[in-house]
Amino acid sequence: MNLQQASILALNSIQANKLRSILTTLGIIIGVTTIIGMISVVVGLQKYFARELSVLGVNTFQVQKDPPIRFGHLDEKYRRRKILTREHAEAVKEYASAAKFVGVEVYQWGSTLKRGNQKTNPDVVLAGATPEYQGANDYFVDEGRFLSDVDVDNNRMVTVLGMDYVKKFFEFEEPLGKEIRIDANKFRIIGILEEKGEAFGQSKDNLVIIPISTFEKIYGSRRSVNITVQAKSVELLDTAKEQVIGILRRVRKVPPGEPNDFEIFTSESLVQTFNDITFTIKLFAIIIAFIALFVGGIGVMNIMLVAVTERTREIGIRKAIGAKRKNILIQFVVESIVITEVGGIIGIIMGVLVALGVKLSFGIPISVQFWTVLLGIGLCTLVGLTFGVYPAAKASKLDPIVALRYE
Repeated sequence: MNLQQASILALNSIQANKLRSILTTLGIIIGVTTIIGMISVVVGLQKYFARELSVLGVNTFQVQKDPPIRFGHLDEKYRRRKILTREHAEAVKEYASAAKFVGVEVYQWGSTLKRGNQKTNPDVVLAGATPEYQGANDYFVDEGRFLSDVDVDNNRMVTVLGMDYVKKFFEFEEPLGKEIRIDANKFRIIGILEEKGEAFGQSKDNLVIIPISTFEKIYGSRRSVNITVQAKSVELLDTAKEQVIGILRRVRKVPPGEPNDFEIFTSESLVQTFNDITFTIKLFAIIIAFIALFVGGIGVMNIMLVAVTERTREIGIRKAIGAKRKNILIQFVVESIVITEVGGIIGIIMGVLVALGVKLSFGIPISVQFWTVLLGIGLCTLVGLTFGVYPAAKASKLDPIVALRYE
């Protein structure tokens, strides 16, 4: 009996016992679905965040009080840190000789815009910034102009609006030069930001930017600022980092030997941090898949043992007309592998459908990886081979005389 004949017999056996075969392969289906589904979503997220987090240039880095990526509650050691201030940024600007520019930004979530009888919900993202904000955050002006040093130095009441608010308040008129209230204060509109669209169902165009000096005058200066530094060249990036670390440790009076009480990161370090987190998720998915496949493998072995018992007379007849032990062995091993492969194919389809369902439901990008499909097929083959050998060996060792007498 060749492999083709053995495969046909295996498929006929599956077709004759559909419900039993589905229940047998349930663990296999769950394992492969887990691998394909979870890793497709995680890799999609990795690619998305790699694109979104790469807003800083190759020779640019940012300094913050707290870690830029974190989950759950902020650790106590971060809450105890002193805030970063504009004075710290001024010290960096004065003494960091490897820095080309130093920008500062600060945020408040939950502001309100008002014009005439129209008013927004209190969900506006308000940023106080210096002119360097554009290049540091990949938000550029589509119409008008961005903030200037003159705006910052003179605490001007001017603003740059995100497209969400242009559409809401100025659908049929030109917004530049018009006034709008941000919370209780009037601002003159000098620029409109390029439209950015959505990410994870959240708008990226609900941003309003004002001079950081005006922000601190109105809302106070007790918030920690973010400091963005662009080195004079890529080659001077590490030098600029070392200079900024030294300057901030000195002005913030960090004792020698103590860790920094601020965080420095680049786009690459952000992406690497996120990749480290998602690696754990992928590893967890593979562990779950292995457990499910192991359980499925035990089910396959049990059902194959039942099949050997049910087909004892068939085995006896085949041996009586000349079938060798290896023929019986190959038949049952191939049947075991075919059963697991059928479960694997169903699992691949289910995994892709699960990933598509997540994308459609939550807007999360997905990326089905070819290597996960190969891994799923390979693991199914391995499970079928590993757990099918014992039943196949038992079938091949049956005495034909005893097998023919079996009722």
